[in-house]
Amino acid sequence: MLFEGDDIGRWLQRQKNPGTWAQLLPKQQERLAKLGVQPAEAPAPAPAATRATKGPSKAQQAFQRGLAALTQWVEREGVDRPVPRGAVVEIAVDGEAAPVIVKLGVWVSNTKTRRDKLTQEQLDALRKLGVQWA
Repeated sequence: MLFEGDDIGRWLQRQKNPGTWAQLLPKQQERLAKLGVQPAEAPAPAPAATRATKGPSKAQQAFQRGLAALTQWVEREGVDRPVPRGAVVEIAVDGEAAPVIVKLGVWVSNTKTRRDKLTQEQLDALRKLGVQWA
């Protein structure tokens, strides 16, 4: 139904959205409630156990890709040669048809900056490759 060019049905659905409802002022919520409009129930977040079965997170996948690229770098260039910031390495990734490009220099820099957030296993993997700061 259109009123002065606005689709009232679409507007009403937006108001029922829990995210939109939460942004309304209390007086606006009261007015809508008097008209019989209530927010739709938000879907319950997935339990942690269900999420864990989906596999590695994007951050874990990115770390594994960076680690694979660093492994290639060390095999090709040796442990003594530091990774320049602009270094780029192509790696093969399961499930990908084409090689994946990893900006290794940026990855090393970011990983070093965030080293306090790495797991013990990640730090151990970096140490095995000769990374001094790990």
